[in-house]
Amino acid sequence: MAVCGESGDTTQFSEYIAKNVHLYKMKNDYELSPRASANFTRRMLADSLRSRERYNVNLLMAGYDEVEKKAELYYMDYLASMMELPYCAHGYGSYFVLGCLDAYYKPDMSVANGYELLKRCIAEISKRFSINLPTFSVKLIDKDGIHDQEPIHARQLVI
Repeated sequence: MAVCGESGDTTQFSEYIAKNVHLYKMKNDYELSPRASANFTRRMLADSLRSRERYNVNLLMAGYDEVEKKAELYYMDYLASMMELPYCAHGYGSYFVLGCLDAYYKPDMSVANGYELLKRCIAEISKRFSINLPTFSVKLIDKDGIHDQEPIHARQLVI
């Protein structure tokens, strides 16, 4: 889960969701699927929207569905709208990244090709965005879990 928004809201909401999903696993002896976790999260956002304690968060949720045998990615905004997408970005940098993803993403990409596309997106951000970050952490989500990949250093990319 990647969350952005007001700092207090992001911490409190992400911990609330993580703890409740873990509690569900403990009570029922099986994990929620990524789709079920995303729907639970969307419902909590919708409920908070109709209360005085609404959360101002946008988030990405990803996971691997053991039944469907595929990775899933969900985008949710602070108004509790949810969409399953093949790729996504959020925040100010997304205006630049989504153009690259639209042009170069292929559904049957290998991990190496996906990593190269990610480098291309980071090069675009480094060239066009006013705030430059030096290093980007990369995580791979597949049927075997979450794996750290080689970090991408913006200085080493050809711009």
